[in-house]
Amino acid sequence: MANILIIEDEAAIRRVLKKILLDENKTFTVDEAENGKQGFDMIRETAYDLILCDIKMPMMDGIEVLDKAVAHGTDAPIVMISGHGDVQTAVDCLKKGAYDYIAKPPDLNRLLSTVRNALDRKTLAVENKVLKKKISKNYDMVGESTSIEAVKDMIEKVAPTDARVLITGPNGSGKELVAHWLHQKSKRNEAPLVEVNCAAIPSELIESELFGHKKGSFTSAIKDRKGKFELASGGTLFLDEIGDMSLSAQAKVLRALQEGKITPVGGDREVKVDVRVLAATNKDLREEINQGNFREDLYHRLSVILIHVPGLNDRKDDIPLLVEHFAEKIASEYGNAKKHFAPDALKALQDYNWTGNIREFRNVLERLIILCGNQISGEDVRRYATK
Repeated sequence: MANILIIEDEAAIRRVLKKILLDENKTFTVDEAENGKQGFDMIRETAYDLILCDIKMPMMDGIEVLDKAVAHGTDAPIVMISGHGDVQTAVDCLKKGAYDYIAKPPDLNRLLSTVRNALDRKTLAVENKVLKKKISKNYDMVGESTSIEAVKDMIEKVAPTDARVLITGPNGSGKELVAHWLHQKSKRNEAPLVEVNCAAIPSELIESELFGHKKGSFTSAIKDRKGKFELASGGTLFLDEIGDMSLSAQAKVLRALQEGKITPVGGDREVKVDVRVLAATNKDLREEINQGNFREDLYHRLSVILIHVPGLNDRKDDIPLLVEHFAEKIASEYGNAKKHFAPDALKALQDYNWTGNIREFRNVLERLIILCGNQISGEDVRRYATK
């Protein structure tokens, strides 16, 4: 059931628009405002799914309503309607954030098509928000130890900026999680976070993957293809395992960071890109520089901010909280009741040597939850938490 607001000073037109909308769908709830001021007051008080707004009105015209509604943060599509406008008026409305512009008298098919599309867009926007919340729950940073609180504090300070960040830490410690938090808390969170695992891409393909390629630039290049830098433009590019990137690709990444431009493989024209780059590695890049495997100038470009993610062995005080978090999550995934860990089980988990960090920890907990009874003991941990 959609909630629609009509802001129109002529009562006859309001009645016609309302009848058209209710004939289209009787479940619609249609509110009316007879001037811009009343309309904006209603926008502030009620969450609408669609707003139809006249432009020429007393007390507050439609353009001012549009400006104030956008500034207020309404996510309802706003369709401007006017019998006095021209092409420039329509363009100005769209630039200011209107969903569409319809001239009076409105064509019935055009009006209904616009209403349907606008409501579909609102539904997609709501679904997108729900999906983002679900995804963000998958990237919860659990823990209250001093080391993990330091990481959280660093994220809060750094995320709102465009500073490049180098995330270090052992395998499975949660470097990808830090990257997701940095993106979600940044001004770029409406744009994509594009991830590239540099270790998983063959060295001969990494440049095409990052910068794209032109048709015919190599045997399998049957069409033009955008690279990850272009796909992430306006958002964030996360270069995971950057310590495994080839030196030739490193040189091109360095140029992209310095100039904000890339050149696709086989192309002769530069493409401007606006990306924030986050990088992660489990290697000691200083040692890699000494061995000639990593460019020192690229290291300095990437490491404006350094965030080190501690291994689980360095934050064992967080294990009871992590057990609670994963036990609930795994039970939800399997559709079972949450199982309980006895105090001696928590102690056994804290005594364990977690070389695989959070990744290994979650796998062990899933194994225990599947194989053990409702109460998991220390003996269960010693039996099933084996290397």
